[in-house]
Amino acid sequence: MRPLRYSINITLDGCCDHREGTPDDDLMQNAIANIAWADALLFGRVIYEMMESYWRPLAATDPTEPFARTIDVAKKYVASSTLQHVDWNAELLRGDLGKAVQELKNQPGRGLLTGA
Repeated sequence: MRPLRYSINITLDGCCDHREGTPDDDLMQNAIANIAWADALLFGRVIYEMMESYWRPLAATDPTEPFARTIDVAKKYVASSTLQHVDWNAELLRGDLGKAVQELKNQPGRGLLTGA
């Protein structure tokens, strides 16, 4: 059974807004390692759209950007009842999310990564 890992960036004062602050090299390397550990990423609609709108164009325009390159090629699952389709190496999950995630966990592999 693949484990499901949750990862979130949060400051000591409790801020987890990605738009606040600038990540340093260590934080980016940790994020790259987390994605490299996983077989796939699990996103909701908001995180998927946010990540895709920023990192996908950057991967296309700056292929030397390590995080952009890593997240661009990663397999993604997107849980959404409102999106009609996804791309960016993603598959849409619909219906019972608990059942869908359990089915993903039951597949062989290193693990799934989710977070914000």
